[in-house]
Amino acid sequence: MSSDAIASFEDLGLAPEIMAAINEVGYTTPTPIQAQAIPAVMAGRDVLGIAQTGTGKTASFTLPMINRLMKGRAKARMPRTLILEPTRELAAQVAENFDLYGQNTRLTKALLIGGVSFGDQERAIERGADVLIATPGRLLDHVERGKVMLRGVEVLVIDEADRMLDMGFIPDIERIVKLLPFTRQTLFFSATMPPEITRLSEQFLQAPKRIEVAPPSSTNKNVSQTLIEVAPMKKRAALRTLFDREEVTNGIIFCNRKRDIGTLLESLQRHGYSAVSLHGDMDQHIRLKMLDEFKSGAAKYLIASDVAARGLDIPNVSHVFNFDVPTHAEDYVHRIGRTGRAGRTGAAYMLATRQDDKYVQGIEELIKQEIAREELKGLDVVGSENLTAKGKPRRRKTDAEADNTQPSTSNGEGRRRGLLGRNRRKNPNKQAETKLAPEKIEKAEKPAKSEKTDRAPQSKTGKDTRKNTRKHNSQSSDAFDGNMPDFLKKQIK
Repeated sequence: MSSDAIASFEDLGLAPEIMAAINEVGYTTPTPIQAQAIPAVMAGRDVLGIAQTGTGKTASFTLPMINRLMKGRAKARMPRTLILEPTRELAAQVAENFDLYGQNTRLTKALLIGGVSFGDQERAIERGADVLIATPGRLLDHVERGKVMLRGVEVLVIDEADRMLDMGFIPDIERIVKLLPFTRQTLFFSATMPPEITRLSEQFLQAPKRIEVAPPSSTNKNVSQTLIEVAPMKKRAALRTLFDREEVTNGIIFCNRKRDIGTLLESLQRHGYSAVSLHGDMDQHIRLKMLDEFKSGAAKYLIASDVAARGLDIPNVSHVFNFDVPTHAEDYVHRIGRTGRAGRTGAAYMLATRQDDKYVQGIEELIKQEIAREELKGLDVVGSENLTAKGKPRRRKTDAEADNTQPSTSNGEGRRRGLLGRNRRKNPNKQAETKLAPEKIEKAEKPAKSEKTDRAPQSKTGKDTRKNTRKHNSQSSDAFDGNMPDFLKKQIK
């Protein structure tokens, strides 16, 4: 039966238990990727599935997998199927879909992801798991502990294959594949499949059925795309302007760097916007809590890195804001794929500066369309920095101007000092010597003048005065500065 002849899930030949779950969810018509992939998976063929995000790739392999696993039972520490995901969020999401579609079956699962204790995961494996959903790193940890044996895996699923390979998981995946039976069934599903990824997939797949329901790296036609030209220092103001102008139900804001996520989160919260953040360095419990707040509507905006751009199923996202232009053009496709899902309309905005021209050009070449430009009123046009009226960069303050802006005191407070000058400020003797220096010089000069004008006979008191003068006069001709040894004094006398 061709995919064009499949009008409903009833035509796919799924088990009644699965159909009851699908009807309860409310699905009636399979998406194009589901209509082509599910029959091929049920026939036992390897599949290379390519479809843009939000088209139902997860159901394309979970539904036929559940249908196959209903026959037989898993043994302790020997899962029957293995699903590899690049991130913890995606793995947890697939686990939720498995519970949803398999709610009328007695199948069991184990979720192996970081940020969760090994003990709970080991107990789930020992009880016997039909489906093992894992990230590559945590799975290998359990394998090295001897807690998981992969000799009984019948089906291997590598979800988001391009991201898995792009994130440096190739060595881990190769190690895992060597532990699996050669007769396994392998499924690759991804939104993009560049030629180099296709070549890498050939070592894992055997005569696969290539299913491509959309042009590679195409964007959803239901999503409007707009590029905002703005200066770097005006990006936050531009983002707030878009928030106030647009009717945002839920919005995801993407940043390229993790450090910018925290800075932007503080800025939005300071201006009264309810926002949460999500990035790879967060503890697993905090990440899941942030996602729950966003999904439930407690937080209107989610600031995320590209970790959250892949495969997260949040159906009510109305807007996507690219605070930074992605350096990889494929990431743009995945980012804006978070909106306009399941036939809904969405809007995607991207804030771009002059330095982003080459990245914008790469994105437009990939999606084969030009993104509409817009300039927000009241904000500077694109530029590398704020410019003056004459178009020259803002002049930095000179040292003299900087000193005038800081209060100066006699003891040197308010001035920056190095390590060597730290104790000088606190030494009262040094300050006293500095203040008394002019007085010492005056005292030293007075006897010199009296010698020229008065030729009175020298007295013992005069000798003492000259001795004191030599001690305090920095210009004295005494080579010993008044500290002449006693044996020299005797010779002179």
